[in-house]
Amino acid sequence: MKIVIINYGAGNIQSIKFAIQRLGFEAVLSHNVEEILQADKVIFPGVGEASSAMKMLKETGLDQLIPQLKQPVLGICLGMQLMCQHSEEGDTNGLGIFHVKVKRFSNQVKVPQIGWNQISKLKSDLFNGIKEDEFMYLVHSFYAEKCSEMIAETTYDVPYVSALQKDNFYGVQFHPEKSSNAGEKILENFLTS
Repeated sequence: MKIVIINYGAGNIQSIKFAIQRLGFEAVLSHNVEEILQADKVIFPGVGEASSAMKMLKETGLDQLIPQLKQPVLGICLGMQLMCQHSEEGDTNGLGIFHVKVKRFSNQVKVPQIGWNQISKLKSDLFNGIKEDEFMYLVHSFYAEKCSEMIAETTYDVPYVSALQKDNFYGVQFHPEKSSNAGEKILENFLTS
C-alpha cells in the first residue's frame, strides 16, 4: 500500500510519519502531483496559519489537485480546516470540500485550546474500536461549525466539529499522531479501511 503525506511546508509531518511506522506501514512525504495521484491513501496535515498555508497550496497547484482526489484522504488539524469553505483566519477561502465555515473561538476561553479534550457523537468506521467520549490531543484557535458532514463533536467554548466525512474525504481537528493508543487506532482505521 502506498501512503503519501502531502508535504507543502505547513505540516507536523515527521510525527505523523513516525506514528504510521509504529503501525507497521511506510509513508512517503511528497508534493509531487503524480506521486499523490498514485497513492492508495493520502494524509493532508497542517500546522500554522490558514492564509499562508493556502498560499503554499496554490503555489504548487495542490489547491486544484486535493479536491479531485478519488482515494481516501485524511486532513489533520489545519489540513481539515483548509478542506472547509472559508476560515476567519486571514479571511481565507478553503478548498470547499466540506460545506462549513471555520470560526475563531471567543474571548471567553483561553486561546489556543491546547491539550486533551473529548470526542463524542462518533458516526463513522473511522472510529471503530474508539469509545464515546475518548480523549484526543488538540492545539487550535479556530474551529469548524457543526454541520451535516460532522462525524464527531468536541466542546470548548461551544460544541464544534472534531471530525468530518464526505465521500472519500475525512478530516479531524485533533492530532491522532499525538493522541496515544486511541489516536493511533484512528490512523490504523483510516489506513486499513
